[in-house]
Amino acid sequence: MSNLIDIQNQIEKLQKQAGDIKSREFNKTVQDILAKMHAFGITTKDLQPGKRRATKGKAAAKTSKAAGAKRKTAVRKTGKVVAAKYRGPNGETWSGRGLAPRWLASLMASGKTKEDFAIKAA
Repeated sequence: MSNLIDIQNQIEKLQKQAGDIKSREFNKTVQDILAKMHAFGITTKDLQPGKRRATKGKAAAKTSKAAGAKRKTAVRKTGKVVAAKYRGPNGETWSGRGLAPRWLASLMASGKTKEDFAIKAA
């Protein structure tokens, strides 16, 4: 039993040492981060997701124009919901737009055609 007690005491001692080291390194790391934030003029607002600001100068103007162009093209238009044109054997559906779904692609690879799964108009 003395082995177990010795090991538990050792674990407790090592955990205390680890906590001390962590707190010392934590303070040092915080000071390093604050120094870099001050050097670059970074605020806590800059660290929020989606709240990035451009750097000063011509590069910033180019960056903001490029970002604006990307935003305009990345805006997704909401469209009409398209009725399903194909139905799989397990009830899966596909509108016929975009890439064929895996269930249809695997059936087509086995020799079936898309028309075999076409939903008949009522």
